[in-house]
Amino acid sequence: MNKIYRPCAGIVVFNNDGLLFLGNRVGIENSWQFPQGGIEKNETILEAAKRELFEETGIKSVIHIHTEDVPIRYEFNEKIKSNFRKKGIFNDGQEIYFSLFYFNGSDSEINLKVFEQEFDKYKWDTFDFAINNIIDFKKDVYLRIAKKFMPIIEQYLEAKS
Repeated sequence: MNKIYRPCAGIVVFNNDGLLFLGNRVGIENSWQFPQGGIEKNETILEAAKRELFEETGIKSVIHIHTEDVPIRYEFNEKIKSNFRKKGIFNDGQEIYFSLFYFNGSDSEINLKVFEQEFDKYKWDTFDFAINNIIDFKKDVYLRIAKKFMPIIEQYLEAKS
């Protein structure tokens, strides 16, 4: 049986201090993650990333730095798959294409209630924090994207200073 993986845009936003935007999933204590969401038909990865970032955080003041053109695939755990199937969703996991953005705005623009609220709070923190606080089946994904994006972030901030 072929597995179904939903195309998804993952968004890593960093600030002038080299810290990353993380949102805590609504109603789940200590469930921190990067913004992410599905790529709609006829939408580019970058368009999806910008749309999802705004829908989940209200953030528009960003500079696009990099987008991965090869996705990282992960599979949902059985509990999530079961819950999805009850709702008529038959994805086994996601293929996530990550984009990296530099935040050049102010925290006052962050609005977690722009559309359907996905996060109940946010923080700026490190890749280590993100990796240690993401759901288990995404840990490898976050480790892999940290390895790719950390040097890019460091280089960008160094050139900027």
